[in-house]
Amino acid sequence: MDLRQLEYFVAVAETANFTRAAERVHITQSGVSAQIKALEHELGARLFDRTGRTARLTEAGSAALRYAREALDAAADLRDAIDDVNGLIRGRLTVGMVIGCEVAPLFDALAAFHREHPDIELDLVEANSDQLVAGVRSGSLDLALVGLAGEPPEHLATHVISRERLVALTPRDSELAGQRGITVGGLSAYPIICLPVGTGIRNVLDQARAVLGVDPSVALVATSPDTVAGLARRGLGVAILSESMAGAYPDLVAVPIEGIETPALLALVWQKRSSPALAVFLEHCRAAF
Repeated sequence: MDLRQLEYFVAVAETANFTRAAERVHITQSGVSAQIKALEHELGARLFDRTGRTARLTEAGSAALRYAREALDAAADLRDAIDDVNGLIRGRLTVGMVIGCEVAPLFDALAAFHREHPDIELDLVEANSDQLVAGVRSGSLDLALVGLAGEPPEHLATHVISRERLVALTPRDSELAGQRGITVGGLSAYPIICLPVGTGIRNVLDQARAVLGVDPSVALVATSPDTVAGLARRGLGVAILSESMAGAYPDLVAVPIEGIETPALLALVWQKRSSPALAVFLEHCRAAF
């Protein structure tokens, strides 16, 4: 067996689908299937039950999965150790960032890292926070800046940058602007303008709505805080953003939303085992934030 077969085996096990696994490892589905069959032949046991719509691990596959992951981690550690000995920082660093969240310290960290290691290829990916966390878990992203609802994701390393409450943004001449606060239930009287499902702010709002059993209507969804605020500025509804985001729009009034216990977090997340390149980039991140 070789490491490539183990990589394909783990990909199929984690996606429960040969097609999605092939997309993850960037080869054809037939190539993944052929390598899995070769691995099964060498081990003398079927690793997957292929009779249903999903690829389910057999008892032998479940037993093998932990050791396959350990072998891949050990191989990565070997490469990292040699790079450390040789003083090498090479390859590619893929960083995720929540859509529409312009955080200058992250850009500063990227610029400082690039100046120090110009041979490292940098990729920047924008997506919703749920997608970014999934990317970090799968290994397609080295690190991501995400918005979270209350708690960092399990089994990932996290550096929390901020914990904030949500506010309702409204024009100065609106009825809401004269209030000191508004409940989640009170928001039901207004059309809501918010970020998409999968973002930290939207997740905080939706969790509060579910807990309190209220359902303020989300009238408009926009991926950028600037767009959310701009729509509210034009009287199309009440914008829901975090306190720090609201500070960028001094022409609008920020009314605290009462009764939401879960804070909106902004955090960096990455896998606990990091490459030398990521370790160096994290140093720049900690200095910047």
